Parts: sequence; structure tokens; C-alpha cells
Amino acid sequence: MSSSGLGGLNKSPQGIVVGLVQLQNPDVSTPAELAAQTQRIVDMVGKARRNNPAMDLVVFPEYALHGLSMKTDDAIMCTLDGPEVAAFKAACIEHRIWGCFSIMERNPRGNPYNSGLIIDDRGEIQLYYRKLHPWVPVEPWEPGNIGVPVCIGPKGAKIALIICHDGMFPEMAREAAYKGAEVILRTAGYTAPIRHAWKITNQSNAFQNLAQTASVCLCGTDGSFDSMGEGMFCDFDGTVMVEGSHRPDEIITCEMRPDLVREARVHWGVENNIYQFGHRGYVAVKGGASDCPYTFMQDMVRGEYRPPWEDEVVVKDGQPCGFPAPERRYEG
Repeated sequence: MSSSGLGGLNKSPQGIVVGLVQLQNPDVSTPAELAAQTQRIVDMVGKARRNNPAMDLVVFPEYALHGLSMKTDDAIMCTLDGPEVAAFKAACIEHRIWGCFSIMERNPRGNPYNSGLIIDDRGEIQLYYRKLHPWVPVEPWEPGNIGVPVCIGPKGAKIALIICHDGMFPEMAREAAYKGAEVILRTAGYTAPIRHAWKITNQSNAFQNLAQTASVCLCGTDGSFDSMGEGMFCDFDGTVMVEGSHRPDEIITCEMRPDLVREARVHWGVENNIYQFGHRGYVAVKGGASDCPYTFMQDMVRGEYRPPWEDEVVVKDGQPCGFPAPERRYEG
């Protein structure tokens, strides 16, 4: 089984060193504050490089740029070709490091998207993702519509990004793994009441998919909201390799071993769940059963997902959190 390599200080030939930034929770309301926070993230990219010369990828939490206010003011929304993303690209080039960043992305057709980017050390966007599951009823973001992409990262590692609430749905990590992801990043702005669920889902997402997970929240308070930090790296057997604290701006590091993930996915017999899920009972029947016995999946494909208690659900929109009931239908 792999280890953290003393937080990546002892880097193996096949390993990639990942740094998780427990970024101080910002309060951003104006274009000037957005520009200042952009510079702060750029400065932290430099700190990450100085922190560990072997670091391959530095990961910033969800809301690193915009904070937890949930403001949808167009004046502080971002675009892929805007100055904030340009600054992130330049920082990755300058410090010769890959970076994972969070933006609230302008959407001319509706509410903004909660988007994530992985930028390589040449300043090129290698992964672009829109959060599929905004944290309802708290978040106003448009539901993502570009699936769960996977990119080839440092040393050929296959990397996916899911954002915060996404990680509470086992189907999200499974989709990432099914598309080849060996390392699943999860960025978040979670607050302390979610602490237990955060830990167990990071572990279960790893074990259920024979993947390694690297997850990090914002940290500290903005004067109104407290986020919890608690970056953590999990191995593909579900064990925690490295766990962070509640200290804002701490960068926790770990060596990830996608080569051992590949080895396990090929050679494990017992608990090779990502393979066995689609090959039920292969001891009894040749190749296993590959049908879909899950009613919820079949109903969702037909657009008819409906739990038995559907009519009794109390919270079905954002009104309890001060958002007006939407009138516009999802277009996909």
C-alpha cells in the first residue's frame, strides 16, 4: 500500500505530489476585492512552489476567489477568457506547476455556473468542469451541463474534479472512476456541521472506486461564515494518508501513486468494486451479469426519477434560503 512519502518530501519515480491549500475564507463583494483576491491566490501558488519544490499540482478550494456569500452580482462573475483565469495561467507558468482553481462563471442564459479548472504548467486549461450538484437549497448556481471530465495530469495521472456537494453522491465519484480517473479531487467550502459526512464520503469515494482522493475546504471565517479546512488524502483502500487541520492558509501535501491504483484495478479480485459493479456474480455466470437492475437509474434515463416520498418533500426550491422560486426549466 502506498504512503504519503512524508508529504511528498520523498518522491518516488511514479508519484505525483499534490498540495491542498486550506485557503483563508475571503469576503469578496466588489471588482476591486475580486482583483485583490485573485492576486492573493497567485501569491499562494508561489508559496506552494516554495513550500515543496517537488510539488506537481496545487489545489485551491471551491469559493477561493469569491467567498461564501453566494453573490451572483454580474460585476464579480468570471469568464474563461477573463483577467482572473489569465492570472492563474500566468502563475502556473511562472512557478512551473499545475493548479486547480475555482471560479463563479458568468452565464448569459441563466444563473452563473460554479466552475473548476485544472491548468497545466504551460498555462493551458486541461480540465474544465461545471458543478453538477449545487448545494441546495443554499446555492443559486446553474446545474452543470458538461458531465464529469477527466484529464491527463502530471506523470500521466488521470485526474477528475468534483466540487463539494458532488462528493455526497456516490454516483459522481463512480462516474469519474468509470471514465478513468485515478485521482479524484474534491474542492469545497463546507462548514463544520458537514465534518463527519465530509470525512466518510472522501474515504468511501476512494474505496468504492479503487481511486485516490484529495479533498480540501476553505478555512477560517469571513466574519459571517466559518469554513473548516480539513484537507485530506485517501488511499484506494479508504485509509486516510494525510489529514489537515483547521489552520487557514496551511498547505498540506501528499505523494499520490496512480500507478498503484492502476495495479489494484487490474489485479484485485476481492473488492474490485468498480469492475464488479458491471459484472455481477461472475463466479456463477460467464462474464457476470451486465444488466441494470437499478430502478432509480432506469427511471432517471427516462426523466422519471421519483422517490416514493416525493409528494411529502418539504424543501423543493431555494425559498427557505431567501431565493425566489425559479420559473425557468433546465435545458440541459
